[in-house]
Amino acid sequence: MFTTRKQYEPYVSPFDPCPPIRVKTYVTAPNQYVGFQPPNLPQFPLHEALKKGTLWKIFYDPYYGPYEMKKGDGQ
Repeated sequence: MFTTRKQYEPYVSPFDPCPPIRVKTYVTAPNQYVGFQPPNLPQFPLHEALKKGTLWKIFYDPYYGPYEMKKGDGQ
């Protein structure tokens, strides 16, 4: 499954006094996966584009922290 959230396992030193974080995550921007901007992309209405920070829907990516649930998931 494609996701913009990636993860990696950093080096854990045996001499580190703090408890190790075994897996770290980071987020990549969706525009890194589009080689060029194709014509006729779907657009947000102008007032919504100002709130979201982009005019084109494929470039919008809301940030969720690694421990947050996305809206609509669960409960």
